[in-house]
Amino acid sequence: MMQIVHNAPLFNSYYFHFQFHHSPSSEVPSPEMSSRTVGWIPLLLLLLCMSACFYSAAAKKATYIIQMSKSEMPMSYEHHLDWYASTLRSLDSISVQSESREDPSERIIYSYENAFHGFAALLSSDEAARLESNKGVVAVFPDTVYQLHTTRSAEFLGLETEAMNTMWSAAIADHDVVVGVIDTGIWPESPSFNDSGMGPVPVWWKGVCEEGRGFSKKDCNRKIIGARIFYNGYEASMGTMNEEVEYKSSRDQDGHGTHTAATAAGVPVHGANLLGYAMGTARGMAPHARVAAYKVCWPGGCFSSDLLSAVDQAVADGVNVLSISLGGGVSSYARDSLSVAAFGAMEKGVFVTCSAGNGGPDPITLTNVSPWITTVGASTMDRDFPSFVGLGNGANISGVSLYRGQRKLLVEKQYPLVYLGGNQSTPDPRSLCLEGTLDPKEVAGKIVLCDRGISARVRKGQVVKDAGGLGMILANNAANGEELVADCHLLPALAVGESAGIAIKQYALSILHPTATISFAGTKLGIKPSPVVAAFSSRGPNFLTLEVLKPDVIAPGLNILAAWSGVASPSSLSTDKRRVGFNILSGTSMSCPHVAGVAALVKAIHQDWTPSAIKSALMTTAYVHDNTYKRIKDASKHIPATSYDHGAGHINPSKAIDPGLIYDITAADYFEFLCTQSISSMQLKVFAKSSNRTCLNTMTTPGNLNYPAISAVFPEEKNITSMTLHRTVTNVGGATAIYHVRVSSFKGASIKVEPERLRFTKKLQKLSYKVTFVTKVRQSSPEFGGLVWKDGVHTARSPIVITWLKPLLN
Repeated sequence: MMQIVHNAPLFNSYYFHFQFHHSPSSEVPSPEMSSRTVGWIPLLLLLLCMSACFYSAAAKKATYIIQMSKSEMPMSYEHHLDWYASTLRSLDSISVQSESREDPSERIIYSYENAFHGFAALLSSDEAARLESNKGVVAVFPDTVYQLHTTRSAEFLGLETEAMNTMWSAAIADHDVVVGVIDTGIWPESPSFNDSGMGPVPVWWKGVCEEGRGFSKKDCNRKIIGARIFYNGYEASMGTMNEEVEYKSSRDQDGHGTHTAATAAGVPVHGANLLGYAMGTARGMAPHARVAAYKVCWPGGCFSSDLLSAVDQAVADGVNVLSISLGGGVSSYARDSLSVAAFGAMEKGVFVTCSAGNGGPDPITLTNVSPWITTVGASTMDRDFPSFVGLGNGANISGVSLYRGQRKLLVEKQYPLVYLGGNQSTPDPRSLCLEGTLDPKEVAGKIVLCDRGISARVRKGQVVKDAGGLGMILANNAANGEELVADCHLLPALAVGESAGIAIKQYALSILHPTATISFAGTKLGIKPSPVVAAFSSRGPNFLTLEVLKPDVIAPGLNILAAWSGVASPSSLSTDKRRVGFNILSGTSMSCPHVAGVAALVKAIHQDWTPSAIKSALMTTAYVHDNTYKRIKDASKHIPATSYDHGAGHINPSKAIDPGLIYDITAADYFEFLCTQSISSMQLKVFAKSSNRTCLNTMTTPGNLNYPAISAVFPEEKNITSMTLHRTVTNVGGATAIYHVRVSSFKGASIKVEPERLRFTKKLQKLSYKVTFVTKVRQSSPEFGGLVWKDGVHTARSPIVITWLKPLLN
């Protein structure tokens, strides 16, 4: 999930690997050849092979994304495609090939003209390197692979009240909102996409429903108003798609895209459930919003050239919100194609939200950290699916499961329990229940205790079942802590927390014939405490810029029920023949569309709000306390979470529609922020879009970006003990209002806010304030707090983080 796979050929690595590991065949020399002749033939053949390898590596084609400066297109070209073809023709190697009647434009697989300007083409690494110096070329990116970041949430978020439904229904009746979902496609037959009662498709909508295998124009309706596919990058890297196996259309074979689309904007479906679990009404956050599906993910991954084209097309089609539950490694703002595309979408007024990643609980594991993207972490809800282990010593241990089968099978009596990990410090592969590690002689007819890690959770259950095991107990490791993820297992199985796993292991290893039972208790509501930050949710800080707090917010992402593909099993295992209309999934992939849907609701009510205004509303109204009125906890440590875990806090839709104050940021402001970063003028040009935009140097520090969160970073030099950061807020509440400030106290610094009172005399009035930090005692770790503006009606909270960088060694 966290890795980016570069498909550009690495010539030197390829060459040396081939040189040392390829043994060229050679003919046996004839009797007429002299020994001297025989001596040099193998050498000659080896040199010829090396030369061929060298040429092959240098000429091997891969997909590259070439960003062009639109303003630099010569007037002699009637169309940008002519310019792109000419740019390719300028390369010597292509010129030679063009003499053999190859048209350079045939190597162009995409043209980008909305959120991004340029094209994607098949090039060798040498050609790509030489192309970077061409006039008009801003940047050259190798195609990369992004990975997917894998009901009650509407009620949990307070969206089911009659007043809220009436208000939002009226708002969306006056203003259609389209949520674009960039994912694995959509299953149009799902009742979550029923269009009953919806008005005609907006006249301004430019999207289409592309036809393909298993998907026709009639599969779109007044709910699903757009469906497109993007696969040129995938096929350029992976080869032609097998259309007999894969749907080369918008039809969702995986289920992930259907699930995220329904979470964002699915209509209410009564009686929705997964095999009897989570029974109730499943609905998306914005049930009256339209959906446009952009399929970019295929069995081999989600290629950035396809993703870029999808974002570009979605902007042209007219989407208002983009939900992107994908991610990869981050090296810089300018080298992340999703970041660049999202910048272009933001300039066009499109709100872009992305998943934070599932790399938690380790720090600095975030993806999609650009400030113009709303980055979403995952939290738990107050719903659970309890199950229990009864040990032979009388202990009763709780866990979770979505198993639905012969539920009484392992309750009737005690069954043999086995754990193959032993007491050694080095993990035994058998304890992880990996493929091929379990001996039926050891596990047949027994309940098997498996450690979590390496392979998929449901896959471990399949391994146990194949080896003849009766059931499985899946124990969390230290990284997962006490967080419990429910799975739709193929045999009686449940997950238990780390401490419970340790207790079961101690029992299993302490006596000669350990035994256990497994039972299941269905669905339980009202779990406390909740929300809790999910252990898997990726954590900050934002290592590119500490002054920009990430993630921005958290939203429900654990055990989320939503629509599912009709051809995918609930476990996603090929051996699983079950088919369901709804499935329960966990991941920041699930939390991202929650925010997309809420953003659509806010956009429907505030049609003129910018993407940054919507983000501000979500952040400043977020809460940081759970349903026990204590600080939101971190599931991995059972201690209060910090802003590096939950950002501004948990989204609060009912408050976000009327935040009182917003922190607005223009595209020019974001560009000035980039000017404070250590990036080259050419990299800045990636975001400039035209030669007219240059650094004005109006922002002295990235900490002065008008972000809804405040992060003060003291440099290594000990003599710098004071810092002042500036913010501007816009009154979007009543015509007149007086706001008073309250700020947390910190051990390491004193904080002064000036002015302490903001008096607004009209709506949309902007007022500025400054926050001065003075170091008292440098702290070894960051400190967290908040700054709150209140007018008696509204509360606008900004998280504060103070970081002291370690002094440089002399």
